[in-house]
Amino acid sequence: MYLVFYHKFRMQVKAGPLLSKINYPADLKQYSESDLEQISQELRQYIIDLVSVNGGHFASSLGVVELTVALHYALNTPYDKLVWDVGHQAYGHKILTGRRDQFHTNRVYKGISGFPKISESEYDTFGVGHSSTSISAALGMAVASQLKGETDRQHVAIIGDGAMTAGLAFEGLNHAGIENSNVLVILNDNCMSIDPNVGALKEYLTSITISKSYNRFRDDISHVLAGLSKLGPNAHKYVKKIEKSIKGTLLKQSNLFEALNFRYFGPVDGHDVKRLAQTIKDLSAIPGPKLLHCITVKGKGFALAEKDQTVWHSPGLFDKITGEIKKSVPDKPQPPKYQDVFGHTMVELAEANDKIVGITPAMPSGSSLNIMMKAMPKRAFDVGIAEQHAVTFSAGLATQGLVPFCNIYSSFMQRAYDQVIHDVAIQKLNVVFCLDRAGLAGADGATHHGAYDIAYMRCIPNLVVSSPMNEEELRNLMFTAQQENVGPFVIRYPRGNGVMPDWKRPFKALEIGKGRKICDGEDVALLTIGHVGNFAVEARAELNSEGFYPAHYDLRFVKPLDEALLHEVFAKYKHVITVEDGSLPGGVGSAVLEFMADHGYSANVIRLGIPDQFIEHGEQAELWAECGYDKNAIIEAVRKVAVKRTTNTMAG
Repeated sequence: MYLVFYHKFRMQVKAGPLLSKINYPADLKQYSESDLEQISQELRQYIIDLVSVNGGHFASSLGVVELTVALHYALNTPYDKLVWDVGHQAYGHKILTGRRDQFHTNRVYKGISGFPKISESEYDTFGVGHSSTSISAALGMAVASQLKGETDRQHVAIIGDGAMTAGLAFEGLNHAGIENSNVLVILNDNCMSIDPNVGALKEYLTSITISKSYNRFRDDISHVLAGLSKLGPNAHKYVKKIEKSIKGTLLKQSNLFEALNFRYFGPVDGHDVKRLAQTIKDLSAIPGPKLLHCITVKGKGFALAEKDQTVWHSPGLFDKITGEIKKSVPDKPQPPKYQDVFGHTMVELAEANDKIVGITPAMPSGSSLNIMMKAMPKRAFDVGIAEQHAVTFSAGLATQGLVPFCNIYSSFMQRAYDQVIHDVAIQKLNVVFCLDRAGLAGADGATHHGAYDIAYMRCIPNLVVSSPMNEEELRNLMFTAQQENVGPFVIRYPRGNGVMPDWKRPFKALEIGKGRKICDGEDVALLTIGHVGNFAVEARAELNSEGFYPAHYDLRFVKPLDEALLHEVFAKYKHVITVEDGSLPGGVGSAVLEFMADHGYSANVIRLGIPDQFIEHGEQAELWAECGYDKNAIIEAVRKVAVKRTTNTMAG
């Protein structure tokens, strides 16, 4: 009942006088260019008003308000295709494309998605959530348009400088340069992803931005190019030669994009909406692959977000006047987030073992590796949005005797699967993969749920695959993984808080492949893996009060399985319930069924976990209930098969 009330009455915000009349881009086009600045101001304020009271991603969308308005004003969307990269920055796009009055349900269970989504709107041309896909997708659309004879259709990929660091973005650029398709790549350059950008590309873009000589000439170049059609049929190649010559003279590294056969324009002020709209119109008349370099400020228009862009990437609820981020203050010590246990434990382990290094692909604050980066800056590496490189870089470190802890969100690890197999597992290298956000991650939805890591990791030879039930186990698994000759080691843990306020216990090496019996019982055995074991503990307490006494085993390791533990379970119990925060196909329950079949046992096995479907967004508790593996689901499963008793003769 509470959730219904909460969703129904989430605060709606009144739009400004111009924005309130814009339901679709066609309405936007009714205004003059002189109105675009006010529309941009109203759109920015609307985003601030909504996100402050409803939550969500924040600074990214503020930074592209003018660009969003200019794109929908200058182009004929949805006929012209806009492909947003990742989608953190697409709030303004959603508001201008028919979803203004529904935007208060953004990221809410059963509400609209926080990312562009094909099934949600014809204006969302491509579903996104992971970075660096926009150029390849837009190129595919452009080639399709060519094949269909739609030569007037525009295809625009809007990609940030952070997303541009991924290999996929360069693969897309490389292919687009030889197709001569009608593709415009807009590089939204704010020197940020979630955390500050790193790497040579950042330095290159900075050199373009600050080159005073080049910037003096860029306006003249763009004016000449805009008037190409007036200069005759051969003018294009002559102006292109002049342009390249000027760029090459004034900017030593100017040939990066031109070398890929892209026409480079910019840098331009990404907050000058009238100039942007005119530039986009002009570029639409120029054939072939083009790149427009826009300089923007992440968090533009909200001073605190401009100052601390990482904190304000997704700040939660806040006071839009004072800027105070609203956080509840508990009256007693609370358990920490698993990611913070990882971060602090990394420092402890690295202080004792000088072989340990930390690696993350652009998520130092999200993974809490920033704790180690601050304490030991030379031993912790942010490699940019480059999961494949992160894994193979870790493998290279491991060949030289170091012990890399490679921290990647579970859903992002999917992007580096071949590297795990080819570069780490086959070579039996001691790389420790710490998979944060394993299981259902919450409001980011299907693109971010870590549903598949158990299934895709447990089939790889040489890997140890584990999951801690609490903070102490996470620390001990990390301690175990850096012992001598352990080999490739996977530790998966969820987003959010653990269960132990007093979590900092002495380290203890765990026997690899050994689970633990939490309690004996009657009739039915609960086999759990990871944090969901705590759901079973809560369920068992309630079941005991009703006269049901299930046994409970914490497997701890998916691979290798604790066969002695499983022999005990199948020899003793007719009913076995497996509980996991991962996909049922190929998951822990499947592994248990394989064991049962291989060893000739017969039992009623009930598997609770994520079903064979993509799960949408919502609070974690809502999604656990929807998928049927929360405390109440465990209770119901036990009630169906267990015998009600007056006493538990097997209590341990």
